[in-house]
Amino acid sequence: MQSKNKKAPTAKEKRHIERVKELPCSVCDEQGPSDCHEIKQGQWFTSVALCQSCHTGSLMGLHGQKRAWAIRKMDELDALAVTVERLTP
Repeated sequence: MQSKNKKAPTAKEKRHIERVKELPCSVCDEQGPSDCHEIKQGQWFTSVALCQSCHTGSLMGLHGQKRAWAIRKMDELDALAVTVERLTP
């Protein structure tokens, strides 16, 4: 859900978001569709593809205890690198 204080994505950003959502999770490789997580709110071109467990899961997720992230020794920049690599032809 879009925050009411956040500017709506442009057409170009929307296309990027849709491409990211098609990717497997950048942390655990679960097949998409994925969530498109912004590392910094409103900066869609630095978004990462995350399954729901790695994104919002209370135990494994980024917005939870981050256990999936710790197991793989990853942070958001590591996940961004995976996402960018998968988007690059």
